[in-house]
Amino acid sequence: MKKKTSLKDIAKEAGVSIATVSYVLSKQENSGVSQEVSDRIKDIAKRLNYRPNQIAKSLQSGKSQTVGLIVADISNPFFAQIARIVEDEAKKYGYTVIFGSSDEKATKSHDLIKFLLNRQVDGFIITPTEGSEGQIELLKEQNIPFVLIDRYFPSIDTNYVAIDNYKAAFDATKKLMENGNKRIGMVAYSTELNHMKERIQGHKDALGKGIYDESLLQEVAFERIVENIPKAINNLVKGNEPVDAIFFATNTLGVIGLKYLNELKLQVPDDIAVIVFDESEVFHFFYCPLTYVKQPLSDLAKKAVTVLLNHIKNPNAKLDKVKLNAQLVIGNSSN
Repeated sequence: MKKKTSLKDIAKEAGVSIATVSYVLSKQENSGVSQEVSDRIKDIAKRLNYRPNQIAKSLQSGKSQTVGLIVADISNPFFAQIARIVEDEAKKYGYTVIFGSSDEKATKSHDLIKFLLNRQVDGFIITPTEGSEGQIELLKEQNIPFVLIDRYFPSIDTNYVAIDNYKAAFDATKKLMENGNKRIGMVAYSTELNHMKERIQGHKDALGKGIYDESLLQEVAFERIVENIPKAINNLVKGNEPVDAIFFATNTLGVIGLKYLNELKLQVPDDIAVIVFDESEVFHFFYCPLTYVKQPLSDLAKKAVTVLLNHIKNPNAKLDKVKLNAQLVIGNSSN
């Protein structure tokens, strides 16, 4: 096995001290060493295929140039796109992203945080799961830089970047009402997480007192989506007062829900109008162009990176609480 090139090897060939080589390669243009010597050292390092020891570099600088990204489910197109954008954006600033999925389980989120802390990440971007408040509080207590993305806990003072879920859901339900729909059901996740509660509240307030009743909201467990959605939709379309529209609170709920509506031979929008929160490539193959809530994914992910890196650089910086607006993309399904 070929011996790895060391700083000593470069110093010997360049005729300078090891300290000078180290200074030039770590400080680059700001080394203060003459241009001629600096160029000679860099050329030798390149020719000898020198690779810096990242662990030693991290110990020296106190920074690993890595960040941890924990999302709910990397197989969901929404989170996959966020991960991709975060990775590309972080790379512009010299950071590498290590990411994993919590699968909406607080225990898995805990294990991922522990693993990433052991990897000496400089900070975190986290989509928090239900029941993970203690983990977020602990990161705060330990002064570890982090930003919550897509969701946050109103009871904990943290950095976060999210959309205005209440307004997005309110506007979606109002659109269904404007198009003449009277009874508008909603299929949502059964969770205490704030983003889902905001969507539910937006739907409820848009309908208003006198129209909204509890039977219009059908909540399903994240772990049992496939089994629960048919029950939820049956409750909405087969009761004494069937709905004429359904608002699906996420793209996953929408995909499985639309499939079941097909099985029931219910045509969209003739038999039932539909709006879905979030988009999905699968929707392009649906026979009816869908109306959906489009989240500003690029802005969401890029802003999360900016906020995190600012707090890595300035630990005492004021907390950033960012809410972005979503856009309602109009198709034929909401008529």
